[in-house]
Order: sequence, then structure tokens, then C-alpha cells
Amino acid sequence: MPLIEVTQIRRVTAHVRFNEPVVTQINQYAAFIGASPDEVINKGLEYLFDKDRDFAAFRASDKCKDVPELLKPRRANGTKAPRSSAKKPSAGVEPVESVAVRRA
Repeated sequence: MPLIEVTQIRRVTAHVRFNEPVVTQINQYAAFIGASPDEVINKGLEYLFDKDRDFAAFRASDKCKDVPELLKPRRANGTKAPRSSAKKPSAGVEPVESVAVRRA
């Protein structure tokens, strides 16, 4: 078994708004664990999604198929997807290589 594993991760850039006290806490938590604010938000949401049993049931239901796609990635050629009249957060795609290190 290899000691490291290289995986391709498709990262999406999304513009979202937070309440000011939440931003302060994100920055503080990032400093606390020595990570970036992006990593704190990503891992925090992954944790939330993994632990919420009601959400897991929702995802397994037919209701999950009808959820509007509010965060949309940019097209592969770098152009933005057309916007509707309602303001929604924008998103872009940024390919990134990730290296996971396994302990022997």
C-alpha cells in the first residue's frame, strides 16, 4: 500500500455572506487549528452533513431531487452561466490536486 495518495478534487468557489460574528469566529478557529478559513468552513459543513440524521433521511428521499441548484459552477470554458433575474450566489470551478498522507 502506498504511503501517500494523490486525488483530484474539484473545488468550487462560491460567494456567500456571513454575519460578522461568524466571520470573526471562523478566523479565530482557523488560527486555533492552523488552517485556512476555507478549510474550516468546508470541514465544518462536512461534519454537519455527516452528523445530521434528518438531513441524511432528506437526501435519501425523493424531495432531494427537486432542490433548486442555487450555487452553480462556471462553465468549463471559464464563462459564467447566465443569471436569472433573482440575485443568487455565484460560483466558479477551480481544479486542485490534493495529497493525503497515510501514517504507517
